[in-house]
Amino acid sequence: MKRRNFVKNISLGAVAAPFALKGINYQAIQKKLFSVSKSAEDRVLILIRLSGGNDGLNTIIPMNSYDNLQIHRPNVILPQSSILSATPSLGMHPALSGMHQLFQDGKLSIIQNVGYPEQNRSHFRSMDIWSMGSMDQSETRGWLGRHFDQLYPGYPDGYPNATHPDPFAIAMGYEVSSTCQGVISNYSQAVADPFTNFNLYNSFETSDGTYFGSHMQYLSTLVDQTNQYIDQITTAANAGSTLSTLYDDNNPLAVQLRQVAQMISGGLKTNVYILDVTGFDTHNAQVDTADVTQGVHADLLKKLSDAVAAFQDDLNLLGLENRVAGMTFSEFGRQIASNGSDGTDHGEAAPLLVFGACISGGVVGSDPIIGTNVDVQDAVPMEIDFRDVYASVLKDWFEVPETEIQTIFDHVITFYPILGACNLGIEEEKLIQSNGILFPNPAVSVTTLKMKTENERVRIQVVDINGNVLLEVIDKNLSQDTHLIPIDLEQLSQGNYFVQVIKPSGEFSLQLSKVK
Repeated sequence: MKRRNFVKNISLGAVAAPFALKGINYQAIQKKLFSVSKSAEDRVLILIRLSGGNDGLNTIIPMNSYDNLQIHRPNVILPQSSILSATPSLGMHPALSGMHQLFQDGKLSIIQNVGYPEQNRSHFRSMDIWSMGSMDQSETRGWLGRHFDQLYPGYPDGYPNATHPDPFAIAMGYEVSSTCQGVISNYSQAVADPFTNFNLYNSFETSDGTYFGSHMQYLSTLVDQTNQYIDQITTAANAGSTLSTLYDDNNPLAVQLRQVAQMISGGLKTNVYILDVTGFDTHNAQVDTADVTQGVHADLLKKLSDAVAAFQDDLNLLGLENRVAGMTFSEFGRQIASNGSDGTDHGEAAPLLVFGACISGGVVGSDPIIGTNVDVQDAVPMEIDFRDVYASVLKDWFEVPETEIQTIFDHVITFYPILGACNLGIEEEKLIQSNGILFPNPAVSVTTLKMKTENERVRIQVVDINGNVLLEVIDKNLSQDTHLIPIDLEQLSQGNYFVQVIKPSGEFSLQLSKVK
């Protein structure tokens, strides 16, 4: 029997033998996450799973279809006056006030209609597909696990070591993440309380040459590795800081994100953190019938929004915003029509949210179009494959080569501008000092201007090649600082334009290409 099968079959309660003790479920792991340039080595990705299937149509509301949504989901639709305006055609649930402000600040992106072909509406199968990043039912490795396996064949032998002392990934809670499952081991380590330092007993078994002895030696190695990670995690958590006053101690997600901020600020080199929010399977009582802006779904969204807003505030105060980006996902959305139990049933595509100071910004994808007539069990169809989102994050955030990314996934990848606003090299930084830089460029729907200003009034316009003003971006006083200014390109057709900056300290223009 191979080691991976031996470990999976011993009764330790989880895949790949994580060890449960004192609130921490440990899986020994370590190597540097990605073979990338220095600029991406210390990047951190936060994955927040909305378990149960989030109702996307009541999270990000397509206002151009609001009248038809009233027809199809009269008992759960939000009053139009309560919806927070994000764009002229999109609204946000009133419980998402924290995330709404992040969107206004250019620190939240909405990726529309994310799913996969021939959507499976089973919780278990659909979450398997999202975790594996594959439609292949025989695939047992997660999408991150496959990437790790490419870089580190033979893992976990030889880790941790002096160069790479910290875990690849941490799953907050009591279970390792199937997203990080590799051929032999799971690359994530489950941590319920990073402040609990409790070493596992290890008899330091050595192989006596027998089948049983070799596997006992292997388990002894895992225990030894785990004990080293316990020390690393608790040392970092205790050394770390938290500065935001927005965290709610009664919000479990907020508590976990505060702990993540403490581990990051304390020097832990872990690159991926996975968190889970349960309760989104809202078949009944999704809303309070006396006030549909309240209820189970509103409570869940508020916890998510408040926690992310507090975390982002903390990262800003800690000076860590350019290192950390996050993303929410759920196994599917809900159906277009509500049911008779003041809820919604399993659907297909739904919006995915990306947050951080380094997002490309705005809205990616088209607004859902809801017709006057829908069939029973109709759902929002997929426009953007979730595997393309994963691939784009690997490319933009961790600078993984496209050729390597393509081998991880089982379909031809389409890359989208999602992250990368902080992927600026030495030459680009020089440009910012003198004028500014646009990213992404070419852009689909939104680009961002990064520029330095004095304390001065700044006017930014988008003009065509003849100098005709097409967009007035801003005309206001800006402080002496480096600014990230989002530019919404939705109303522009495909073509070449110029972003014109007028300010006392020096005027300049940058060429911009708008693509489909």
